[in-house]
Amino acid sequence: MKQNKLNWLLAALAVFTLTACSGEEEQTTARPDPVHFESGDECHVCGMIIEGFPGPKGQAITEKDQKVRKFCSSRDMFAWLLQPENVNRNHTLYVHDMAQTDWQSPNDTALIDARDAFYVVGSDRKGAMGPTLASFSKQTDANGFATEHGGEVLAFKEITMDHLNTGMAMHSMDGMDDMATGNADH
Repeated sequence: MKQNKLNWLLAALAVFTLTACSGEEEQTTARPDPVHFESGDECHVCGMIIEGFPGPKGQAITEKDQKVRKFCSSRDMFAWLLQPENVNRNHTLYVHDMAQTDWQSPNDTALIDARDAFYVVGSDRKGAMGPTLASFSKQTDANGFATEHGGEVLAFKEITMDHLNTGMAMHSMDGMDDMATGNADH
């Protein structure tokens, strides 16, 4: 009987030790930095060459394997992210802060955490594929943009597929037409 109690006590001690040790060994992965957009980069959603199109771009970096997916617009990034197979994955997301860079040619030094950004949906400004979501690090900048260009200011968590379809006919290439005529900044 004493041997059974001793065996039970040793087993309990072993379980406790393993449990205590496993908590200390958890490792956190450092958040990856944004990656520069290079000439020849293709959009992960539509396959278009990203360079040369107006408006904010996006990128998603898988934290597990550091795989980078680049998008020709913030709208395409959300279209990919909101798909059921991607919603619960752990990605670091970046978009351009349009208060810090030119609409026609966003600079990669203005990439910000997409989850902390504010977005203007339904403005008159066009991106690579027509309507896009103007992204800003500060809500006051987003509000100012919405006052000037129309649209609604939303936080990251508020964006839905319905917002992405606002003002966008399926497969619309309005942004490309604007590029050809030189009117992409209207």
